[in-house]
Amino acid sequence: MARAVTNNRKMINTAAAWCIGLLIFFPILWTILTSFKTEAVAISDPPVFLFFDWTMENYSVVQERSNYGRFLWNSIFIAGGSTLLGIIVAVPAAWSMAFVPSKRTKDILLWMLSTKMLPAVGVLYPIYLLFIKFGLLDSILGLTIVLMLINLPIIVWMLYTYFREIPGEILEAARMDGASLKSEILYVLTPMAIPGIASTLLLNFILAWNEAFWTLNLTAAKAAPLTAFIASYSSPEGLFYAKLSAASTMAILPILILGWFSQKQLVRGLTFGAVK
Repeated sequence: MARAVTNNRKMINTAAAWCIGLLIFFPILWTILTSFKTEAVAISDPPVFLFFDWTMENYSVVQERSNYGRFLWNSIFIAGGSTLLGIIVAVPAAWSMAFVPSKRTKDILLWMLSTKMLPAVGVLYPIYLLFIKFGLLDSILGLTIVLMLINLPIIVWMLYTYFREIPGEILEAARMDGASLKSEILYVLTPMAIPGIASTLLLNFILAWNEAFWTLNLTAAKAAPLTAFIASYSSPEGLFYAKLSAASTMAILPILILGWFSQKQLVRGLTFGAVK
């Protein structure tokens, strides 16, 4: 009897998980399907789901109108650079909070997290003026620094959580053997926290890749990433849904492929330390 109840519960949980997964994936699927429609079919009422004449015209128009490769490389450099820079800054910070805590450590962590609740538009004007002053407007370096700073609280929090699961006695043993602070972090702590660091890298790369507010407000053309590439298909004449969907599909495809191939590492890192 108990086994039957358990099996039924597992079936219900599985069905619920599939339903939630399909609901989350449906907008992506609809975007991909719309990218293969003509503009007339894309705005038809009622909507057409599968039975329509598929066309690659939207992708051809997007390729002719925009230099997709330039936007793609800008996204890679900005997302990758901000993530790596954030890790370099966050690892020592998380190490000190995890292994050399003070009375104010939790307050500092909460304060860092509270900055993510601040509306981005509230600090846009001063950051914009700073970018003009230092010549960082519409530059890859400027966007890299901004995205690193806005995601830094998440990076520190995640690494702090992973580092807390590592026994401090191991680091103490390394110190007793004569390891310097640099060696302790690079050769003892980092290898033990690879799953957590990898998942942090992946998650923050995705966050930086999808960032739209700062990229649209701090770039014009030179350093514009794929989020600006998508926004360029919204014009005063209206929305071209099929072409907008084609641009969106081309923008999300690289990150979807990355997420698909790294899902095991991401799940492993996010559950690191959850079961002892």
